Amino acid sequence: MDVSIFGLGYVGAVTAGCLAEQGHRIIGADVQQAKVDAFNSGISPIIEPELDDLLQTAKREGRLSATTDAAAAVAKTDASIICVGTPSLASGRLNLDFVRKVSEQISQALRESGKKHIILFRSTMLPGSTRSMVRDFFEDLRTSGQVRIYYCPEFLREGTAVKDFREPSLAVVGTHDGKEPESEEAKQLLGGSPSVLAWEGAEMIKYSCNYFHALKVGFANEIGRLCKFLGEDGARVMDVVCSDTKLNISRYYMKPGNPFGGSCLPKDVSALLSFARQEGISLPLLDNTLDTNHAHLDLLIKLITSKNTRKIGLLGLAFKADTDDLRGSPMVAVAETLLGRGYQLSIYDPSLNLSRLIGANEAEIQRRMPHLASLLKADAQEVVESSDLIVASQKCVKVDDLAVWVKPEQSVIDVNGWRELQTLPWSYEGLCW
Repeated sequence: MDVSIFGLGYVGAVTAGCLAEQGHRIIGADVQQAKVDAFNSGISPIIEPELDDLLQTAKREGRLSATTDAAAAVAKTDASIICVGTPSLASGRLNLDFVRKVSEQISQALRESGKKHIILFRSTMLPGSTRSMVRDFFEDLRTSGQVRIYYCPEFLREGTAVKDFREPSLAVVGTHDGKEPESEEAKQLLGGSPSVLAWEGAEMIKYSCNYFHALKVGFANEIGRLCKFLGEDGARVMDVVCSDTKLNISRYYMKPGNPFGGSCLPKDVSALLSFARQEGISLPLLDNTLDTNHAHLDLLIKLITSKNTRKIGLLGLAFKADTDDLRGSPMVAVAETLLGRGYQLSIYDPSLNLSRLIGANEAEIQRRMPHLASLLKADAQEVVESSDLIVASQKCVKVDDLAVWVKPEQSVIDVNGWRELQTLPWSYEGLCW
């Protein structure tokens, strides 16, 4: 395929070299004459292992050239990959001027030529940016079928970028509506087995990954500071933490839903934070962990109270399924708040037996919800049929039974991703979806 690559910086240069290695014919486009001259000589404008060899081979075999003329690049190619920079402004906001300029140039060239074209945005952009570019420059071309537009984030690490392109750890294709593209040009160009999302979802994946990487570095360094204070080897501690691939390095806690609760996480985060403050150790990530959890609880309560009803049923009260532990349970906090605001509440949780609550668990519920016995129902049907809004935090009822009980005028808020609830004849909304 003949491919034009706009922006011959880090992502553009690596993409050009790797696509040329696959046999594609590449035309680089950049406003900086020095980069164009380097490309036309088969020289990489950046330092990256293997890249010089790839570009020199492509140049020698006649599959690599570059220009400052955007229209000429578009005219000679079937697809354009936009890799221009998106630097930060002084305010911290993202500067999309380069993406907008290139989008305008490509749009003008396609309007003049009338040729069909594929456009892949690869520059890192905030969610909504691709749709904004399409709306401002390509909408009529897209709806007429002249262009097909994708957002394909890159996951290239400096120092291993060529290897990462050849063997991508993650591949994502964003489409207009999140549906599978009719043809596989994005996959053919960028490889991997891509997950397909809407443009906004694909854009969000890039930020989610980088945010997570930043958190991991910050977390490891905070543990390191604590260990250094204690005279312990922080690297050794983190090695042991990472050896647990069932819980620590896994998908287990990586699902949006309930705020964290239970007898361990809130208590231990609080204790460690108190210790760090007492010893004068600055741990900002730890310092804000409880705050972000409280913010998520606030979101759930606001979502519940935004509904036009006072009759609410809770499916699940313990902090997670298959336990009767009410300590630190977000749903106890929800119930407590709703009761305090005068809502009519009924609760079903098959794991709860008030007569068996003992010790700290019993003390917690007596302190926070002494009237729980009158709210807890033994029959899920009673809770569902007596409520206008159901808040489902646990899969504690058979969907087939719910299908018989629910009414179209009822609503449900899915807290933890019980997606089968969408199939029932009520108004469905997820906490984070």
